[in-house]
Amino acid sequence: MNKIDTQGARRLQAERLEGAVALREAQALRYAVFSSEFEARLKGAELGLDMDDFDAHCAHIGVRDLNSGRLVATTRLLDHQAAQRLGGFYSEEEFSLHGLARLEGPVLEIGRTCVAPEYRNGGTIAVLWAELAEVLNEGGYSYLMGCASIPMKDGGIQAEAIMQRLRGRYLCNEHLRAEPRTPLPRLQVPDNLSAEMPPLLKAYMRLGAKICGEPCWDQDFQVADVFILLKRDQLCPRYARHFKAAV
Repeated sequence: MNKIDTQGARRLQAERLEGAVALREAQALRYAVFSSEFEARLKGAELGLDMDDFDAHCAHIGVRDLNSGRLVATTRLLDHQAAQRLGGFYSEEEFSLHGLARLEGPVLEIGRTCVAPEYRNGGTIAVLWAELAEVLNEGGYSYLMGCASIPMKDGGIQAEAIMQRLRGRYLCNEHLRAEPRTPLPRLQVPDNLSAEMPPLLKAYMRLGAKICGEPCWDQDFQVADVFILLKRDQLCPRYARHFKAAV
């Protein structure tokens, strides 16, 4: 069942994005966000879309504003079986994932997550997470993995400052070690330098996700990608209610 959340005058509903028209909506939203915020070099840019060869093999979910009919958030999901047919997960283009084959239970990869700027609040992401929970539960997935991005427009200062915080609290190689194929150049920054963590990365950490290594420099998107892994039975209790069948 799709979750509906009412925020003031807004009515937000999660949905499975099925069919060519819905996929184009998701690709258009991704293009709008990634091109404006990261100045990313995107395949499909001439059409106003962000598209790649993985899209056709992924499930796509989103959040729609029922008042306007507008798609305001989206993410895509690639399961282990589709990844085998493709020859690997999207994340493996950026990381060597040591231990991936030894993970106990099926894996779902999340990627290309974006939210329209004026909808970036807890309510929107909660609606998206609730739909994600339904997918996880239906497929019986044990792990959720993927990448979260940190802008590199400042040359990497923000990324290094954030990584200083993440290494101390969220680094875990117990289940998997992610080795970046293009490591981020290390910078010397003061230990007390503060940097705002991107909302999506913060949301993953609040769910209970861990990072599995150093970031990869994605030069097309001009971001530092951090590999995250969420073990379903280690969800933060505050959010576990969305994943009630999983814990």
